Amino acid sequence: MTQAYKQAARDYIEEHAGIFTEISDQIWANPELSLKEFTAAALYKKVLAENGFTVKEDLSGIRTAFSGSWGQGHPVIGILGEFDALSGLSQEKCSTFQQPLQEGAPGHGCGHNMLGAGSLAAAFAIKDYLEKSGREGTVLFFGCPGEEGGAGKAFMARDGLWRDLDAALTWHPSDVNEIVTGTNNSSIQVLYKFKGVAAHAAGDPWDGRSALDAVELMNTGVQYLREHMTSDCRVHYAITDAGGISPNVVQDHASVLYMVRANKVRDSVKLLSRVDKIAEGAALMTETTFERIFIDGTAELVPSFTLEDLLYENFLEAGLPPFTEEEKAFADRLRATCPAHMTPGNCSTYSEEIAAFAAEKSNYGRKGLNDFLLPVFHTNAFFPGSTDVGDVSWQTPAAQVHVTAFVNGAPGHSWQNVSTGGSSIGHKALLHAGKILAMTAIDLYEDPSHLKKAREEFERRTRTGYVCPIEPEAFPIAL
Repeated sequence: MTQAYKQAARDYIEEHAGIFTEISDQIWANPELSLKEFTAAALYKKVLAENGFTVKEDLSGIRTAFSGSWGQGHPVIGILGEFDALSGLSQEKCSTFQQPLQEGAPGHGCGHNMLGAGSLAAAFAIKDYLEKSGREGTVLFFGCPGEEGGAGKAFMARDGLWRDLDAALTWHPSDVNEIVTGTNNSSIQVLYKFKGVAAHAAGDPWDGRSALDAVELMNTGVQYLREHMTSDCRVHYAITDAGGISPNVVQDHASVLYMVRANKVRDSVKLLSRVDKIAEGAALMTETTFERIFIDGTAELVPSFTLEDLLYENFLEAGLPPFTEEEKAFADRLRATCPAHMTPGNCSTYSEEIAAFAAEKSNYGRKGLNDFLLPVFHTNAFFPGSTDVGDVSWQTPAAQVHVTAFVNGAPGHSWQNVSTGGSSIGHKALLHAGKILAMTAIDLYEDPSHLKKAREEFERRTRTGYVCPIEPEAFPIAL
């Protein structure tokens, strides 16, 4: 019966495809930045409620965080959705050249319009399965805001929200079909706002206390810190307020935003404490004061090889997104606007066999759409970048899949991604992702041994304990 249930889930998503593609299109056309996704959140909550889900709002005190649940008892499977956009990436859809709809406006350069809609498709198909099969179990769709800045899932993790799940599944638009594995950077952001005393730079500079001097001294101090960090650490900064544009004034205010990264979240926390001390020293040297504002933080991913295998098996069963020759031709033209690209696939870096497979299948990076599935590959290896899915993975077994929605080699957070994310290519990707997630969830409901194995692996990998990057008194801030 399991195969019949999974086929029924695929059929359900196809029959109701218009619901999910319409949501994706509406959110694509109304891009909202992290923690400001009010239109998107309202749309999801409305659709969830209309389709029988019990909606909870304002999760962890975040106005755009919510959940929709259906069913009762265990297994409890969480499906994670995102919907925030990126600044300055407004772009016409289905275009092969950069063409902003509104200069300087946001755009969905990471494809979260598709991500949320595809996850919703999975949740709806799972509800349909639970209804028709009569199985005990609960499906929870989570609206997770602020992945691009705000770390909504990490704030939820601080409240222990993910510990109630038996497993969590999600996906992400990509330029290749693959199962996500390995781990990544943890990350913490803090804003330092220095306050000094203004003065005339020529007449009485001795009466001034320069906040900009404090920012510059802090930056210099961090440069010297770099020699004494482990090789997996990174420190980035941006001066968000230089105190004005006049050189003839001692600037009495200036701010700098810092991001510290390390492979392990516990090391990011330690590194941040050293950056804090440098800020204190800069204030002491300049006789200024500063306000420290915690912004967000994320932990590294904990892989689940058990769930990765299930996702791969279901990707094989579902096949590939059915792209047309017209869509492939468009993608070939759009691909020509992208920089030269290395062999596709995260794991090509760590496996010569996968690298050779991916190179051949992608025509050595020249193919517009990567219409193939990379072999499953398990690793604990480190991949750059950060995501708040990591915080989920420290509290419950979690896994995710990449589905081709972008052209081969499209840079992350690019106008090319916005172009395809609003097209039929994006529609097919989100529907396909929904099918894979729903099918994998059905396996978990039908065969408890999968969850038992995943839980045993999870307990082994997380035995050191979760260090939450979100500080106890912090609250989400929209930058």
